[in-house]
Amino acid sequence: MASPASGAQIHYRACNLCEAMCGVRIEVQEGRITSIRGDEEDPFSRGHICPKAVALKDLHEDPERLRQPMRRTASGWEPVSWEAALDEVARRLHELQGARGRDAVAVYLGNPTVHNTGAMLFIPQLLRTLRTRNSYSATSVDQLPHLLAAHLMFGHQLMVPIPDLDRTGYFLALGANPLASNGSLMTAPDVRARLRAIQQRGGRVVIVDPRRTETARIADEHLFIRPGTDALFLFALLHELLQRPRLERLAPFTDGVEVLRELARDFTPERAAAPTGIPAEDIRRIARELAEAPAAVCYGRVGTSTQAFGGLCQWLINVINVVSGNLDREGGAMFTLPAFDLVGGPRALASSRGGFARWRSRVRKLPEFSSELPVAVLAEEILTEGEGQVRALLTFAGNPVLSTPNGGQLDKALASLDFMVSIDPYLNETTRHAHLILPPPSPLERGHYDVAFHVLAIRNTARYAPALFEPAPEAMPDWRILLELQHRLEVLRRGSSLRGTLKYQALKRLGPEGILDIGLRAGPYGLRARGLRKGLSLSALRREPHGVDLGPLKPCLPQRLFTQGKRLQLAPAPLVEDVRRLREAFPEHAPTPAEGELLLIGRRHLRDNNSWMHNVPMLMSGKPRCTLMMHPEDARALGLGEGDEALVTSRVGQLTAPVSVTDEVMRGVVSLPHGYGHRREGVRLSVATKHAGVSLNDLTDDVRVDELCGNAAFSGVPVRVTRASST
Repeated sequence: MASPASGAQIHYRACNLCEAMCGVRIEVQEGRITSIRGDEEDPFSRGHICPKAVALKDLHEDPERLRQPMRRTASGWEPVSWEAALDEVARRLHELQGARGRDAVAVYLGNPTVHNTGAMLFIPQLLRTLRTRNSYSATSVDQLPHLLAAHLMFGHQLMVPIPDLDRTGYFLALGANPLASNGSLMTAPDVRARLRAIQQRGGRVVIVDPRRTETARIADEHLFIRPGTDALFLFALLHELLQRPRLERLAPFTDGVEVLRELARDFTPERAAAPTGIPAEDIRRIARELAEAPAAVCYGRVGTSTQAFGGLCQWLINVINVVSGNLDREGGAMFTLPAFDLVGGPRALASSRGGFARWRSRVRKLPEFSSELPVAVLAEEILTEGEGQVRALLTFAGNPVLSTPNGGQLDKALASLDFMVSIDPYLNETTRHAHLILPPPSPLERGHYDVAFHVLAIRNTARYAPALFEPAPEAMPDWRILLELQHRLEVLRRGSSLRGTLKYQALKRLGPEGILDIGLRAGPYGLRARGLRKGLSLSALRREPHGVDLGPLKPCLPQRLFTQGKRLQLAPAPLVEDVRRLREAFPEHAPTPAEGELLLIGRRHLRDNNSWMHNVPMLMSGKPRCTLMMHPEDARALGLGEGDEALVTSRVGQLTAPVSVTDEVMRGVVSLPHGYGHRREGVRLSVATKHAGVSLNDLTDDVRVDELCGNAAFSGVPVRVTRASST
């Protein structure tokens, strides 16, 4: 490792720009970052970083990042003091709820929320104070099916099984591209090396995806699958595995095997072959390989979640891991035991176990999950008049205009709101509609502990990093913004009280670090943890700047189940009932796709992270990435060639994009990347605007959802493609 420059300070932390939690070594001289590289002493990432980590410097120094509250006026944006801004936000929200009911105010939480310690610890209190049923987040355009399956099968939404990647011998992945995502709901830094290690120890990596992704290119085998048919493929695997189930030690506390057997009876490999495009003999072979491998794991991600049967897919993946004998065993799908335990920790600090369909959306009657409604209904809840209509919106670190289905409709809906406030550092496609923007400091100006991603990691570790830079005197950290709004709303609703004042002052003194310390001390490795001489606390982590390795994942069932009687539920009623919908959608002799119709899927690049990192010059360098991938035979049939402009039309919108002719997508499928479309007026993102591209979500359909849970069905949207007019 190179020595630091004379007078330079060295700071260690985890990169918080994606789920991988890679350790970084940041060199600072005279108050400016001079170097960012991987932390070779990090026990988890071992010196690996991706290009996004180096972007921490550009994000921190970005001149277009807002640094003081801003109010939108008829003549443009003007700065405003924190006191005035916070008072106005609380007053407007309170007045609207008083006049129109508590559900007149909606909340949307974006993806960066879970990368932020203070937000994770203080947002729940603000939500409890608002008491609105119109709560939304990026969950319902992403991992909602995972959480639903965990809630129904294991009793807690965060009991998401994690592939034990470092000890498995057979890795079957559907709709996942961990080389681009760095592992998703599978926190795994340097996933390329970890997949290579499976192969080097004699194992196999098998990828099932409509596109030959970066991960598929290094796999032992890649199978194309028609978008939206994964549940059929999984049911066919289950049909084969149930011939000789291997429940092993799970059998004494597992319910529902016979129900599964009956459900899977007619989902044969032959039935799945035509709709999926995967030959029956390949399905049987993969089932056999799963059953015979000493340790194997089935894993599915965004492609299997964001489709019409996402809930069934994630349920079936869990069931396959159970029936093949690979749940809760080394090398299979396991559960974490994080130091700050959101699952089994003290009730005051633990996450909600979840809930399902306790109420439904006002217009379309889609179900809530864990006190959230699917964001696919947000626009109609704003635009549809009547009791309970949304008239105000608070967003936190989100850009739903570019990241949720039918973004054009939501864009119009936001413009009609009576009031909108955004806690966000940028003036983007969504926040441009806000009446007030409250910007938090940069990620390097706050302490960091990955509260969420330690729950989803392939190994138990812990790491805390204090703020690298002191925020400017006029800055306000995001947790303080949340606390101040919550306290003001409480005072407006109930009046000032000694109890409320004391609680506010106590939380203000504690801050995220104080709460984090309490959680660590009360956690499984805390001061009273058996076998640990001193135990973990915040001060202990401060003394370990490279992080602490707490060991591999260990079997924990049935003790860690949260179901009644601690029984593993293989056949929860909502999922069993939803199988009928799958049968109806894919009868024995399913019709062929309409002539000329193509199915649209998304894709991700290693340098992208949804929509919020496109203002970083380094990450946007290189060839344009916002192209329409199309199979050579489809392009030829439409008279399109490399670089031609294509007009893509769906039920809800249309756009033009340059064509990239490639056999990386299967025939009948086209692909656009997610998160682009930075052309709307009023945005202050000069780099992103130069690389604007088009928004996939101007084509995705808010009506296309998983009817079981309401998760957006981005994958497999029917579109028509023609040559764009030259005039």
